[in-house]
Amino acid sequence: MNSEIIPGARFPDFELPDHNGTDRKLSFLQGNDPMILTLHRGIYCPKDRQQLHQLVKFAPQCQVGFARLVSISTDNLILSNDLRLGVGANWPFLHDTQKIIQKELEIEEYTDQKHKPMIPHTFVLKPGLIIHKIYNGYWYWGRPSTAELHQDLREVTRDIRPDYKIDTEEMRQKWEDKELRKKDFYPYGKSWEKVFAEMSWSVDRY
Repeated sequence: MNSEIIPGARFPDFELPDHNGTDRKLSFLQGNDPMILTLHRGIYCPKDRQQLHQLVKFAPQCQVGFARLVSISTDNLILSNDLRLGVGANWPFLHDTQKIIQKELEIEEYTDQKHKPMIPHTFVLKPGLIIHKIYNGYWYWGRPSTAELHQDLREVTRDIRPDYKIDTEEMRQKWEDKELRKKDFYPYGKSWEKVFAEMSWSVDRY
C-alpha cells in the first residue's frame, strides 16, 4: 500500500465510469456523507461475492443512516454489471479496466499472475474522502463484518454530525434560532428532495 494512504489522509478523488458508463468522481458520489468504499478483484472471486452479499443486506441501514456505498473492480462494463446484478446490489459500481487505482495505491496482487487484480480493500471515509479506517481483504477475514462497519459509521457520524446528540440545552437553543437550525440540524440546508435522491443512490438526480 502507498505509504500516504493512511487514516487521516485524503483518499484520491478517482474518476471512473460507473455501471451505466458515466464517469463519476468519488467526491461526487460521496457528497457530504460518510462512505464505505470497497475495492474488488472482480466477478471471478467468490470472496468478493460473499462480501457483496453481506453488504446487500447492510445497504438499507446505510440508506436510512445517510451513508454511501461505492464498489470498484477492474472488470469491464459488462462484467461489472454482471457482478452488481448478480449479488442484487443497488449502489454505484465503478470499473477500472486500466488499473489506475491498483497502480496509484500500489496494491497489485502479485501472487495472482493470471488476473493480476488489485488486493481487495475496504475503506471507511469521512466527508471530504478522509480515511477513517482501512481493511485489507486479501484474506476474507481481513474484510470488515457489517457489525464492524456499523461501529465505524457510528464513530464517523458522531464526529461529523453537529446534531448527533440533540438532548442538550445548547442544541435546544439552536433549534429555536432559524439560522442555526438550518446549519446544525439535518439536512443542514439541503432540500429533502435532494436528500431522498441521495438516500436512494439515484445518482442522476443529485
